[in-house]
Amino acid sequence: MNVLLTHGYFLFEDPKEQKIMKPYPPLGILYLSAYLKQNQIKHEVFDTTFSNKKTFQKYLLEHTPRIIAFYTNLMTKLNVLETIQFMRNEPSLKDSTVILGGPDVTYNKENYLNAGADFLVIGEGEATLHELVNNILCGNPFFDQINGIAYKNPFDKVVSNPPRKKIKDINTLAFPNRAAIDMQPYLKTWKDNHGKSAMTVSTQRGCPYTCKWCSTAVYGQSYRRRSPELVADELAFLRDHYNPDSVWFVDDVFTVSHKWLKEFVEALKEKNVNVPFECITRADRMNEDVIQMLKEAGCFRVWIGAESGSQKIIDKMDRRVDVNKVRTMIQETRKNGIEAGTFIMLGYPGETEEDIEETITHLKQSNPDYFTITVAYPIKGTGLYEETQDIRTTNTDWNLTTDRDIDFVRTYPKHYYEHALRRVNNEVWYFQKKEKKKHISVSGAKLKFKSLYGKLGMWWVRSRAKQHTAV
Repeated sequence: MNVLLTHGYFLFEDPKEQKIMKPYPPLGILYLSAYLKQNQIKHEVFDTTFSNKKTFQKYLLEHTPRIIAFYTNLMTKLNVLETIQFMRNEPSLKDSTVILGGPDVTYNKENYLNAGADFLVIGEGEATLHELVNNILCGNPFFDQINGIAYKNPFDKVVSNPPRKKIKDINTLAFPNRAAIDMQPYLKTWKDNHGKSAMTVSTQRGCPYTCKWCSTAVYGQSYRRRSPELVADELAFLRDHYNPDSVWFVDDVFTVSHKWLKEFVEALKEKNVNVPFECITRADRMNEDVIQMLKEAGCFRVWIGAESGSQKIIDKMDRRVDVNKVRTMIQETRKNGIEAGTFIMLGYPGETEEDIEETITHLKQSNPDYFTITVAYPIKGTGLYEETQDIRTTNTDWNLTTDRDIDFVRTYPKHYYEHALRRVNNEVWYFQKKEKKKHISVSGAKLKFKSLYGKLGMWWVRSRAKQHTAV
């Protein structure tokens, strides 16, 4: 085998992912596969999602790929590093060329090259990977003219070539090569665990916004979009070949262009395509007309980012949105028959308990159908990472951890946020249950107890921290 594309996400070896059971096909790899196929580069794709490490290692030993290219992110990093180590210790694989791409390699070049990678593809991968693979297969030892890669020269020095220009017209890209992997396990897993199957579609690349916690390592702060007609064609293709119950648009801000959205609605009508979908957007790119267009297009759920109910914290994040606008758009979306979800982040630098209570109030007033909460962590290359460099509390081994393990001095001790998560989740769930039933049920009482327990825990950790400081 000359070229193998793979990742390192093993669903059944990740307890957290098994609780969620929402695996999506590796869309980025399938775009790379389509590009290589267009350019007559023979290759295979090994989808690790429903496999395991032992089976994957056996596959590598049996096929000994000349080139193996991994997609690498925070979730797959440790598995990718483990696989590289395995390859370097196997006589039949130690001379295989290892290429890494994905968001985590951009700001960790030296670390990944020291870990055994031969080349890193920085940023958008299609054209760069094609040129690099072609160079290797042709036996050309000169790589200094390939833009968008990093590698070590014969003197063991890390070389970063100039960045590659982004693909200006992404309409030229073929649909992801979904035929390269078995889609049925994904559809079945979704159906069995959530009642409906789901697939993913990308309509745009890049995000023009500047949120400090968000990584733009691959596509940057650009905005490039496929034509509405082409996206409608892809939905028709998915309907005809896989018949999914729903589609998840992976774009950062689906409604960023109202003109595009209007044309998309028209293209769906013209092509007689109706596939239910969900998407993510920003409140400042929503209004009544947009909500109606989303509904007309088949949107059944829209996720409207907020991250906090405190305007002070939203401003610190450089979100550039009014929390009242977020609240209104969540309410209006639900009034118009579309489910609304939102994202919340606790533990951002400068956040106080008053800000957390404002977040609870915000969630109660906006009353989304779904909300998810995480504790903020700094991803390398982001504004949050830079701002917290001097207040880190962890000294992690890069080879054994990810950016998710990085912690910093927050307003309160680390243990505080376990109680804060319990407080926010259960207080809002209690409110929502009470709103629906108009009386306190046994399950509702349990939620209220957990909320109060969380609040008590927050107070206890905060008090202990004050006593320790005083001493």
